[in-house]
Amino acid sequence: MGRVQPIFFNLENSMIALQAYIDQKNKWQKLFKGPQYEIQTAKGRQVVAACLDSDLSPENLTCDGELSRAEINRRHKVLTAAATELARMDPAAAKAIYELYTGE
Repeated sequence: MGRVQPIFFNLENSMIALQAYIDQKNKWQKLFKGPQYEIQTAKGRQVVAACLDSDLSPENLTCDGELSRAEINRRHKVLTAAATELARMDPAAAKAIYELYTGE
């Protein structure tokens, strides 16, 4: 028989895309000596939601039409995954992500 997987839900492992997004943003913030992003507080989650909304806008997502279709699709997939994880974590913050279409 195969190995039995634990049935509990690990919140840390479910936030991989969101954490990668925040880490990438924080590297740029550190380079330019800006404030670090965090998701431990409601205000921090609102700031991250605003950044995701901005990054998901058509102009930023496509770099004003300069990116290839494959790169646009890759970026959209990564950003949507991070936004979905944030929405699962804090539905109130997700309301600030206007560019996220959830199908609801």
